[in-house]
Amino acid sequence: MAVDSGTIEITNKLNEYKLPETGGSGNRWLYMLSGVVLIAIATITLFYKNKKYYKKGECEMKTIKRSIALVLAMILTLAMSVTVFAAPNADQNTFSLTLNKAVKGHTYEAYQILSGDLSADKATLSNIKWGEGITEAGQTALGGDAASYAEKLGGFGNNSSELKEQAQIIGANLASASGSVTVTDPDAKNVISNLKPGYYLIKDQDNSLQGQESYTEFILHITDDVVANVKADVPSVEKKVKDTNDTTGVTTDWQDSADYDIGDDVPFQLTATLANNIESYKAYSLEFDDTLSKGLDYNNDAVIKLGEKDVTDYFTPSYDATAKTLTFTCDNILAFGAKNSDQIVVEYTAKLNENAVIGAAGNPNKVSLKFSNNPNNGGEGDRGTTPEDKVIVFTYKLTVNKVDKDNKPLTGAEFSLFKKVKVDGQEELKLVEVKKILSTNTEGTVFGFTGLDDGTYVLRETKTPDGYNSIEDQTFTISAKHDESSDNPTLTDLTGDVASGSIIDLGVKLDKGELSTNVVNNKGSVLPSTGGAGRVAIYVIGAILVIGGGIVLVTKKRVR
Repeated sequence: MAVDSGTIEITNKLNEYKLPETGGSGNRWLYMLSGVVLIAIATITLFYKNKKYYKKGECEMKTIKRSIALVLAMILTLAMSVTVFAAPNADQNTFSLTLNKAVKGHTYEAYQILSGDLSADKATLSNIKWGEGITEAGQTALGGDAASYAEKLGGFGNNSSELKEQAQIIGANLASASGSVTVTDPDAKNVISNLKPGYYLIKDQDNSLQGQESYTEFILHITDDVVANVKADVPSVEKKVKDTNDTTGVTTDWQDSADYDIGDDVPFQLTATLANNIESYKAYSLEFDDTLSKGLDYNNDAVIKLGEKDVTDYFTPSYDATAKTLTFTCDNILAFGAKNSDQIVVEYTAKLNENAVIGAAGNPNKVSLKFSNNPNNGGEGDRGTTPEDKVIVFTYKLTVNKVDKDNKPLTGAEFSLFKKVKVDGQEELKLVEVKKILSTNTEGTVFGFTGLDDGTYVLRETKTPDGYNSIEDQTFTISAKHDESSDNPTLTDLTGDVASGSIIDLGVKLDKGELSTNVVNNKGSVLPSTGGAGRVAIYVIGAILVIGGGIVLVTKKRVR
C-alpha cells in the first residue's frame, strides 16, 4: 500500500496488491509453445518446398544444409528467448523512486524508516525491522517495535491526520539518508536509486530552500520501482485598489491602479491564496507584509475575513508610521478553520496625504507573505516569502498662469478651485471647494493646485487685478488612463477637456502629471468724463457772466 502525507501522488499500487512480474513460468511455457509451433511450420514448409527435388534426385546437398541451418537457428533463438524470460531477476532487491514535477534547485532525500525481507513474488514484506534512516530516539517515540509500527502505519488512510502526525514525528528523528537527488532540470528524469524494500520518508534537504519555496514530505512503502508526482505547494498574495470618480459617482472593481485627490481615503485589498497542503501542518503561520508609500497614511480600519467569517481578532496588526510598514500576523491560521487552498482577505483604507508624488511615478503600495513552509517540523521555525505584488495610486496637478492680453505676468489675482461631486447618489452635482495645496510664485502670478484626480472642475477668479475685467467661471474635465491589470502599472494618458466658450486651453505634461493654462485678463474700457479742467473753466466763465450781469443791472438802476 502506498501512503502519503498530502504532498505526493503515487501512480502505482504496492503492498496490498500482486505486483506485475518481469517474467515467470507462465510466460516461459507460452514462449516455448509458440517456438515449437513456429519450428514445426518452418519444417513442414521446407519439406514440401524440396519434396519435388527429392523425388527427382535433384536436391543438392547445399540446399539441404541451408534448410537444416535455418531450423537450427530458429531453435537457438527459441532457447535464448526462454532463457531471458525465464529469469525472474530475483536477485534484484533494490528499487528506484522517480520524481515527476520535481522543482529545480530542490534536493530530495529518502530515509528508510522500516526495512524487511521481500518475498519472491515481491508482494509481501516480512521480518520488519527499523531502517537505517531513523534514530534510536525516534524508534522509541514510534513505539519501540518495528513490526507493530508497520502495522499501525498500514491502518492509516492516505492524507489522514494520523499519518501526517506520524510524518512529523519521524521527520524530527531522522538519521542518515539512503539516497538523494538534486534537481537541475525539472523536465528530466530525477531518480533516487538503490532503495531497499521498506517504508521511507522522502523530504527536502534541511535548510536548502529560500524565498517562495516549500519543503516536501511524504511516506512511501517501497517494494518495487515507484513513480511519484511531487506536489509541494506555496501560497500566493495579490494586492488591489478601487478607483472612484467623484463626479460620476462610479467606483471600479478591484484593480492594479487608481487616481485620487489628496485627502481622499483610498481602499486597498490584500488576498492570500493558501497552499493546498496547509492541513499537513500542526500549525501554519501567515503574515501579510505591506509597505505603503510616503504619500499614504494607514487609517487603522482593517477587516480580515476567511470567506464570510470575520477573523480580524486572530491577527496582530503592527504599523510603523515612519517606515510606512504595515503587518498582519497570525501564528496559526488553522485555529480559526483555514483549510487547503482557502483565501484570506484583508481590506483597509489609507489617506492620500500632502507627501504624495505627483505624476507618472505615482505612489506604489506593495505586499508580500511570510508563511510556514516545512511540514516536517509541524510548521514551526522555517518560513518562506512570496514575491511582492504592487498597486499604484496616481494624483495630478493644475497650474494657472495669470497674464494680460500680451501674455505678460499679471499680479493681483486670486483663484479658488471647485469640483463637481455627486453626493449620496443624487443626480444633481454639488460644487465642493478643492482644499488642495495652493502654491504661488513670489510675484503672485502662478497658481498651483496639487493633488487632483479625474473629474469635472470649476476654476473661479475670486479677486481681479485692479483695472481689469473679471473672468467668468471656467469649467474643465480631467481624464486619465492607467494600467488596470499589470504587475507594474503605469500612467498611460492624461487629458484636460474644457467646456464650450471657455477662455482657457489646458496643456499636459504626462510624466509630471501636470495640466497647465494661461488665464488672460483684459483692462476695463475708458468711459467719458463728467469733470476735470474744462468743468472749472465753465464754472469761472459762469461766475464772470453772473457778476457781469449783476453789474449791468446795478448801473441801469442808477441811471433811472
